[in-house]
Amino acid sequence: MTARRDRHGARERGSGSDAAGALILAACAVWSLISAAGRETRPEGVLLALLAVAAGFVCGRICGTLLPVAAAVVAAVAALTMALLAHHGLPGATVTADVAPGHTGAAAALLVLAVGAACCAAAAARRTALRTALRLLALGIACAAVPLRSAVGLVAALGVLLCSLAAARTHRRLLGLTGLALTALLLAGASWAVAEDVLPDGLMTSVQGQLTRNRVLLWHDAVDLAEEHPLLGTGPDRFAELSPTAQQSLQSDGKPHSAPLQQAAEQGVVGVVLLGAAFGWLLYVLGRSPRSTAVVLTAGASLTALAALASVGNALSFTPVTVGAGLLAGLASARRPIGDGTPTMSCAGGGDRADRDAYEPDGTAGRDPRDRTSR
Repeated sequence: MTARRDRHGARERGSGSDAAGALILAACAVWSLISAAGRETRPEGVLLALLAVAAGFVCGRICGTLLPVAAAVVAAVAALTMALLAHHGLPGATVTADVAPGHTGAAAALLVLAVGAACCAAAAARRTALRTALRLLALGIACAAVPLRSAVGLVAALGVLLCSLAAARTHRRLLGLTGLALTALLLAGASWAVAEDVLPDGLMTSVQGQLTRNRVLLWHDAVDLAEEHPLLGTGPDRFAELSPTAQQSLQSDGKPHSAPLQQAAEQGVVGVVLLGAAFGWLLYVLGRSPRSTAVVLTAGASLTALAALASVGNALSFTPVTVGAGLLAGLASARRPIGDGTPTMSCAGGGDRADRDAYEPDGTAGRDPRDRTSR
């Protein structure tokens, strides 16, 4: 009876987080249509990105339930392959010689997601040899940023790998996820501070040297547009035609290269709030996940690194990146099918004993203190 009640409680918590996510994504879609109403705008890109996140999340849930290790490895290899292809095919996908290291695109974001998936697979593996091999795979994926000439991708990918190693010895997922959320918020605020020219002169000069003057001017234009249209914004995908810097720049992709600033310019303050709510929902889903703390914090670190790249680049402009973000969150929050015979333990972190043992073969890493007490 206790196991049955616990399992029912876990289902209710999972259903609640999924319903919240559906509402947030629906609100994002509706608001993009509202901000586009009566204007010659193109909200299709926003709607496609939302659909990509939702589709990736559902696919990750299904695959993570059936084959947690294999699905994560396949996702890592697929993301690495697309990163290598993006270097040759997708415009704005990589850091090139004539662009400062502050630029981030599809290749850097895909490498981060690939490392995150490989590290999640390592945390899911039962055997020590397999875990070691998968972590070496993650290291190799991170090093792939070198031939791609993506310094930012290398730093971000190695950061995810180090966070994954630290997460294996972390017991409090809530504290870790809170730190990741604050990190993402701090980076978004830093990009806004640069756009508003509120940093000290010396620091501002240093930042401009890393981001390039053109990037900072694009951010200034985004802030100006947000101040002129604070509620509705200018409309989705209108930054290119309203930004003087974008119009005067050669080889411009028409993006301000900062997701929060682009949302502020094109969809107003409500768009920024909804963007933050979508990221917060992903972290909340991870916090309620039945998977181990090591898997949860690894996925959270990868998504936070992606948010950092999106704050100073155009990472979210690529469909494979948005699909990958949803897929990784789904893999890290997947559940066992109801009725599989596995007894379920009720705890704030979520999860049953079999799930935790599958992700923590040594029986110690990432376990909540209450789990030890209940045993």
